[in-house]
Amino acid sequence: MGESQKFQLGTIGALSLSVVSSVSIVICNKALISTLGFTFATTLTSWHLLVTFCSLHVALWMKLFEHKPFDARAVMGFGVLNGISIGLLNLSLGFNSVGFYQMTKLAIIPCTVFLETIFFRKQFSRTIQFSLIILLLGVGIATVTDLQLNALGSFLSLLAVLTTCVAQIMTNTIQKKFKVSSTQLLYQSCPYQAMTLFIIGPFLDGLLTNKNVFAFKYTPQVLFFIVLSCLISVSVNFSTFLVIGKTSPVTYQVLGHLKTCLVLTFGYVLLRDPFSWRNILGILVAVVGMVLYSFYCTRESQQKASEVPVQLSQAKEVESDPLLSVENGNGLHGDGGPKSPVWTSNKDLHA
Repeated sequence: MGESQKFQLGTIGALSLSVVSSVSIVICNKALISTLGFTFATTLTSWHLLVTFCSLHVALWMKLFEHKPFDARAVMGFGVLNGISIGLLNLSLGFNSVGFYQMTKLAIIPCTVFLETIFFRKQFSRTIQFSLIILLLGVGIATVTDLQLNALGSFLSLLAVLTTCVAQIMTNTIQKKFKVSSTQLLYQSCPYQAMTLFIIGPFLDGLLTNKNVFAFKYTPQVLFFIVLSCLISVSVNFSTFLVIGKTSPVTYQVLGHLKTCLVLTFGYVLLRDPFSWRNILGILVAVVGMVLYSFYCTRESQQKASEVPVQLSQAKEVESDPLLSVENGNGLHGDGGPKSPVWTSNKDLHA
């Protein structure tokens, strides 16, 4: 099996793991929050990250992966930023209507595309942009119901979008810059994320719910779902870093909207949540956008892969063919004197 096939199988596995684990934790948390009344989402996330770190520490002790220390300031800044972005998303949901919160999540893809284009000079083809527009339109139809605006909620949403985009871009760039795996990055950043959320979590949850997380009555049923949620979160956190590292922040967001559609569908099938023709239409449009995005991404990656061997073969022909060498100014004149290289003023334009 070639390296490209192994990479594709690894990517498919990461995407599948992310979808299954994320949908599972949403269903588990819905039972915990809606049915059992445990509404302390930020504090629960800090417990998720703490359990994830402990699980990775056990994996490191079992030598399932290698610890690779790198820039401590980059890790700390990345971990704290991730924690802040999670807290801001929860605040955005608390101070806005559900419809406006869904619009906030939809804005993450355009913002990520904009930031990557401006700061990383990454090019997104028109076909990719077209598929993303269809995807966002479908998810918007399916999830956005009301749009009640307020100044504080809008400001929090703006901060949530910016911090989330930057954190996800950093997840990708740090792995490539320092040549660390998703597991190594998650292991080193988890303590900072957990510490950030553990400090601000009870305060934010108290602000949003007017309840004290430490005064909550923890019944055996509540404890069971908390433990189950924490265990599933290990897979969620690991697959998040894995997907962003293997693909891109935009692809991860597209995957996130697929999870939203699946959660809506499972909510109707399993929990008998209200479902309208608008939800069905939106999900169908979103699925079309996802299929187009996957098709165009695959086609472009195949085109890039096919261009590499052609460029290499052309370079070898230039090196081996003496006639081409003469034409490129590397041969000799008929009188035996060296021919000077031919320079063009606009050579950089053709590079």
